[in-house]
Amino acid sequence: MIGSLSIRAHTLQAGWLQRVEPLPLLLVSAIALMVVGVVMISSASMDMAADTTGNAYYYVIRQLVFAMMGCGLALVAVNIPISWWQRSGWLLLAAGLAVLVLVLTPVGRTVNGSTRWIPFGLFNVQVSEVAKLCLVAYLAGYVVRRRDELLNTWPGFLKPLAILGVASFLLVIEPDFGATVVLVAAAAGMIFLSGVRLGRFVPLILALILIGSLLILTQPYRIKRVVSYLDPWKDQFDSGYQLTQSLIAFGRGEWFGVGLGNSVQKLFYLPEAHTDFIFAIIAEEFGLIGAITVLTLFAVLVVSGLVIARRAERAGMPYAACFGYGLSLIIGLQAGINMAVSTGLLPTKGLTLPLVSYGGSSLMMTCIAIGVLVRIDMERQDRARAGDKRDGQRPGGAS
Repeated sequence: MIGSLSIRAHTLQAGWLQRVEPLPLLLVSAIALMVVGVVMISSASMDMAADTTGNAYYYVIRQLVFAMMGCGLALVAVNIPISWWQRSGWLLLAAGLAVLVLVLTPVGRTVNGSTRWIPFGLFNVQVSEVAKLCLVAYLAGYVVRRRDELLNTWPGFLKPLAILGVASFLLVIEPDFGATVVLVAAAAGMIFLSGVRLGRFVPLILALILIGSLLILTQPYRIKRVVSYLDPWKDQFDSGYQLTQSLIAFGRGEWFGVGLGNSVQKLFYLPEAHTDFIFAIIAEEFGLIGAITVLTLFAVLVVSGLVIARRAERAGMPYAACFGYGLSLIIGLQAGINMAVSTGLLPTKGLTLPLVSYGGSSLMMTCIAIGVLVRIDMERQDRARAGDKRDGQRPGGAS
């Protein structure tokens, strides 16, 4: 009896999931997060912008321009066939590695000790955002081309990891440890979803733990971050300052927040309030309810992307599916790490909150990723309609 009820419940759940269309959910959640970002950047940056630039609306105006550019790039991505990304894998790989090398030359711009940007007139391009998109597009092609080799041999498994190792090395030199973690984790997720046995990842995980530990122990500022993460209140005016101010913002927000524009922590207490730690300002002004709302929007966005990729896989579109998995994982991992850092669950990293934090590179690359996911679902629907049409034209088929 219990077994039959369980099977029936599972069948009903599967049927309900089949009826839900992920594309509208993807677009609505993405637009909602972009609107939240513009509103919160306006709230979090006005006092600092007025003091540093003389224009209180400096950052929000730039973010609106970035948002319009991002929407334009998303429309371009929607109109690019997925086959183009597959054919251009080697070109995209070369472009991704090239920008990671270029930023380490005198062309790169250094901010707060990190060389992560290439200046382009009115704005700077963060090369890690470009590299993540390019490398995921290439890796999806490798997984499809060499699937048997990837699943059954160690050389096939290690080849893409070697490329990731080169990209990770270049990212660590900048240094951009957060982007390295996101890229490696997303790539590992793509490889795992392609069917590679979990046992293959054990040596990789052990090696990453060893390398990560060495990277932390060889850089004093990373050691300070780990120590401040374990006990931020021990040195709350130095290494633990940023995290303690973020936690104060969460504490002040309580259930429903202090109201839009009424944050105290944004008044030069919390560094990077409109970029890396904007989630803390959201929690302060809108409370736990506001924070959970943003978290839910990201969950809807990422799950919708994964469902789109899964449906593409079932429709016989392996490259589109793998590419969709990778893009969804990158957005989800970056959002999850950013929010975990703000709440003290992870050590401090320089990662923005996708679609919400101030910054043109992250916003525009995320918009391109969403445009690609939309294109994947459009092509799947076109294929399904073409299949239904062929079935209807067969003798004895539905008219």
